Amino acid sequence: MTTPPDTDTTADTPRDPSVDLHELRRFNRFWINLICSLDFGRHLHAPFTDTEARVMYELARRQRVDSADLRVTLSLDAGYLSRLLRGFEDRLLITRSRSEEDRRRQRIMLTPLGWEAAGLLEEGSQEAAGTLLTDLSTADRARLLHSMRAIRVLLGEDAEDLADARAPRVTLRTARPGDLGWMVERNAALYADEYGFDLSYEALVARIVAEYAEAFDPQWDRTWIAELDGERVGAVMCVRDGRPGVARLRLLLVEPSARGHGVGRQLVDSCVEFAREAGYGEMVLWTNSILDAARGIYQRAGFELVAESAHHSFGQDLVGQDWRLTL
Repeated sequence: MTTPPDTDTTADTPRDPSVDLHELRRFNRFWINLICSLDFGRHLHAPFTDTEARVMYELARRQRVDSADLRVTLSLDAGYLSRLLRGFEDRLLITRSRSEEDRRRQRIMLTPLGWEAAGLLEEGSQEAAGTLLTDLSTADRARLLHSMRAIRVLLGEDAEDLADARAPRVTLRTARPGDLGWMVERNAALYADEYGFDLSYEALVARIVAEYAEAFDPQWDRTWIAELDGERVGAVMCVRDGRPGVARLRLLLVEPSARGHGVGRQLVDSCVEFAREAGYGEMVLWTNSILDAARGIYQRAGFELVAESAHHSFGQDLVGQDWRLTL
């Protein structure tokens, strides 16, 4: 019986390089056609080209980045990247400034309008990618993801990248429909379990969320959702305080299962960075003294305690605290 030339029988069996090349190119064509079919009729990246979308994803993922690092990461021609970034700047999607660490380098950051556009791109990408998994069983999904990881490792990822790929990944995104309701539910449940808060706290959170949704202005307001390996594990809001130039940080939440991964720090840092870039001069927040972990995060971010007062709320005797950060 003759063994087909593309069947891997033993490690020592000679392989025909032309057959391997044919299979590689065949897979490449299949994958490109599959990705293109996901975008057919969706205009997934509109009004961005594929390359522009890649740059937007990278800017949103890394918060801030030097143009030189961006060029290397995405393997883009320097002149082409410069023209692309100039276009983003003309569309008010980014700001460019000299790096504080090296004046020869250029730091790029998304504007509030840029964050909004990046959020829409991420939402469309998630929806499109999800269609690949819809009809797969749990076992087939696991096989697919294992094979994808194997491809990445065999074709370039080093051991450090592999270890990082296996570690839980924290990602931040802006809020989507359903996230605000989740915030109300999880705040109420966690504070009841951990601090004994009663239903009046859930009512307070519901009012805060409703006011945010009704008065939302993307230039001044933003909600971030933290995900750990694709599951929602945290949230925070930046809202207008009512006083000119003052932002308020609200409803910081980190699920117990995600604590220790830096979720709270990333959420607060993103909130502060957004407030600074939006043009606020000050950020304030109110919390209670029993929330030790949260207070530690606020202190590390530069907030200062400005006032304390005892109160009875949510069925508990508490000490409220006002914190302030000059931006």
